[in-house]
Amino acid sequence: MAVEPVVYGASERPPRGDYSRARDDYTCPQNWSAYTEADHDTYRRLYERQSALLPGLAAQAFVDALPALGVRDRIPRFDEINERLRPATGWEIVAVPGLIPERPFFDLLAHRRFPVTDWIRTPQEFDYIVEPDVFHDLFGHVPLLFNPVFADYVQRYGQGGLKAHDLGAGELLSRLYWYTIEFGLIREPQGLRAYGAGILSSSGELRHSVTSPRARRIALDLVRCMRTRYKIDDYQATYFVIDSFEQLFDMTAPDFTPIYDTVRALGELPADASIASDSPITLG
Repeated sequence: MAVEPVVYGASERPPRGDYSRARDDYTCPQNWSAYTEADHDTYRRLYERQSALLPGLAAQAFVDALPALGVRDRIPRFDEINERLRPATGWEIVAVPGLIPERPFFDLLAHRRFPVTDWIRTPQEFDYIVEPDVFHDLFGHVPLLFNPVFADYVQRYGQGGLKAHDLGAGELLSRLYWYTIEFGLIREPQGLRAYGAGILSSSGELRHSVTSPRARRIALDLVRCMRTRYKIDDYQATYFVIDSFEQLFDMTAPDFTPIYDTVRALGELPADASIASDSPITLG
């Protein structure tokens, strides 16, 4: 039986982590009227800051698709975004109260439904937040769902995730998500650019990942990626680079079962590891 959603007054923000309002699949109503003017102002200021940083640092496909979010001076209504997203790639976004378990997450992606956290950070968390909020999910993730190839990759990831879950390989596959969908870099004719949502929604990591000589950047290799632990409280020590979204999509077509076996046999690597088989990506 689905949990009945709670209706919140217009003076209250959508509560963080209140899963009592979630349905069996962890989705819930966005309850747009619960956002306060302060919430909308936080979103507006975050949008203005991040969009100003994009030129020369963000993937062109992301820059081209960003206007599809619609309004930028307030938190968008999810249903209005879906009116544009469904015809474009067959995807839709759905509200969730926060982070959700592995299998429901994979299942939503496999059915072209992207979970977007509906609450927004407080002003005190403007520069850093521990877990994704509505700004991170909308600004960072949703624009590239308008790109047909990338949108197909995200669905393929979800389908693979369901299989990985049954094989006990969810943690290994989560590293692919982290190093592509969240923190991926792409080589474009104009130079290195970011396409990962965790980078694009971060004022500091966007410039660091693309331009800092201290960042380690290597060509994406599935085994290397799945062996590599990642950081959740600092800039990434390693970034994996692709040449195109088509390459990413084609790379994830084969059965991952033998890859999981190889990764387990080789063992995991620290986030800052450097090994002989790496293909470094240099700046310039």
